[in-house]
Amino acid sequence: MENLIYWVGLVAVAVTALTGVLDAGRKNMDLVGVVVVGITTALGGGTLRDLLLDRPVFWLSDQTYLVVAMATTLLCFALVRNLRLPPRLFLIPDAIGLALFTILGTQVALQWQAPWLAASVLGVMTGVFGGVLRDVLCNDVPLIFMRGELYATASLTGALTLIGLQALELSPVLAAWGGMTVVLVVRLLAIAFHITLPTYTARQ
Repeated sequence: MENLIYWVGLVAVAVTALTGVLDAGRKNMDLVGVVVVGITTALGGGTLRDLLLDRPVFWLSDQTYLVVAMATTLLCFALVRNLRLPPRLFLIPDAIGLALFTILGTQVALQWQAPWLAASVLGVMTGVFGGVLRDVLCNDVPLIFMRGELYATASLTGALTLIGLQALELSPVLAAWGGMTVVLVVRLLAIAFHITLPTYTARQ
């Protein structure tokens, strides 16, 4: 399980760094801006999780995560900066990153003896916080706060799925894959069919 967590973490860092590059590209940022956005997006969620759990910050303990974030950002900048891409293209890797980081954050929280509900919330924070920082740096309203398709809800559903499957004594690896699949499917279906939560409208 430790090996799976490690590799899922590296893939999650790479995928979310890509979303940072794509979003920064829409704002016509230079290389420095793109690198800042890409790395912050990739490392932000896991950093918040580790600080709340009072554990060593993952990319300070193992610089491989930082190297992957930087390398992915620079490579993506070089490959896509002159391409004309659909504005919503970044939503696909963003959904993948959301799924990976949600399950990673939940699993790490469980290993650090967090109660199940707190672990699910930490999983959501891990999944969404990097994207929040990305959107703030790009001067956008964060996706989690927009009246758009399911985002944090997809993350929470997957986190609770992971916890539920482990409570049913399914192997941690299969439970992790199940949770990731739920996050990804719910998020992609929400994007495809514009599924949203009810909104609160104050009466005048």
